[in-house]
Amino acid sequence: MGANVILQIRMEALGLTQDELAGQLNNALLQITGRPGEISSRTIRNLLSGRHQRPIGRTCVALERVFGCPVEQLGFSAPSSMQRLPEDPVRRRAFIASTTGTAAAAMPIARQRRSVGMSDVARAAAAMNELVEADDHQGGHASLAAAALQGRTGVLELQQRNASERVRRALYALAAEYTTIAAWSCIDLRELDRAQTYLHESTTFAGLSQDPATGMRVWVNMAMLAYQRRNWTEHLAAAQAAEATPASRRDPFFGSMGRVRVALAHATLGDSRAAERSLSAAQSTLRKAEDGDHPRWTAFYGPAELDHLAAIILNHSGRHAHAEAAAHQALARIPHAFRRNRALATCQLALAQLRQDEPEQATQAAASVFAIMDGSPLPGRMRTLIGDFHRDLFRLAPSTTYARDWADRMRDEWSRA
Repeated sequence: MGANVILQIRMEALGLTQDELAGQLNNALLQITGRPGEISSRTIRNLLSGRHQRPIGRTCVALERVFGCPVEQLGFSAPSSMQRLPEDPVRRRAFIASTTGTAAAAMPIARQRRSVGMSDVARAAAAMNELVEADDHQGGHASLAAAALQGRTGVLELQQRNASERVRRALYALAAEYTTIAAWSCIDLRELDRAQTYLHESTTFAGLSQDPATGMRVWVNMAMLAYQRRNWTEHLAAAQAAEATPASRRDPFFGSMGRVRVALAHATLGDSRAAERSLSAAQSTLRKAEDGDHPRWTAFYGPAELDHLAAIILNHSGRHAHAEAAAHQALARIPHAFRRNRALATCQLALAQLRQDEPEQATQAAASVFAIMDGSPLPGRMRTLIGDFHRDLFRLAPSTTYARDWADRMRDEWSRA
């Protein structure tokens, strides 16, 4: 499954080293069981590496006590026999205060209070943003989808309490956001039927929230799902729905995001003129956008991602030299923290070079995808692109040394996934 990026982000948020986390877990076990724990930094390394994806019950209980959330929100699966202890709020506050002053940021979403306020919404949103960061770094994976669904469950539980209309709408927006993260992970993993189910649920929550940006996100993901299914007419319809949302009409930033999706849809349908018009409109609209307070999930979008999408559009339109130039521009701009997006743009670069009869150069570019992902399993969507490259390479230059070396490297990477 790969490294547990969610746990790493949680540790960084609390400023904990591996040794410090081990100490806090042992302190938690002492308070819970009356006996000190025996967790070492080696245990923490195994948790971070993904080697231990289902820790033993005592470790799970200690993790929940330290981080203030279910282990599923830390990227783990709880053992079926795990017994969760009843929470004592006073004892818990004393424990948090004795371990770290910043641990309050990881407090559980749900509380025993009868009413729910915007502070609860803020905590739920902060937990959601951690999942977005994990996706930016590694791409969609099963533990991320599970954590997103767990977060949605917590938000929906809050809906059962007394709340103002404003709070209820914000909670529905968060339910839509969490569900969309799960759907997006499934798209990245190419578990497309599950993604479809989650996106239909997201649509309901987005409608109840009446939040324009949330509705925009759902339609963008609908378009992405249709693209992965190669359902080009549905792809165009979803992209046009995104372009027509209130968020897109009111804010040039979202307007650009909708127009570039329409451009990609036209390109997949073979209408290169319409694709070029919509791409040009997306570029000019983005130049009009002002720095604003946009949701965390939009951090991926800007000039760099627009260049990346332009490379995809131009590759679909057969303008491979222009696609190569756009991919180079994207890679010069995409922040290194967005590993998944850098790797996807590199795939587009390799495909553009290959389709210009530059197989050796293209193979070098494609091989760098594995270095960019740095040992993390490739999301299914990326594996599909690499598979397309592999097939085209062996059709063009099957007997070359670099093609054979590429095949060996690909088998090695695939076997580690």
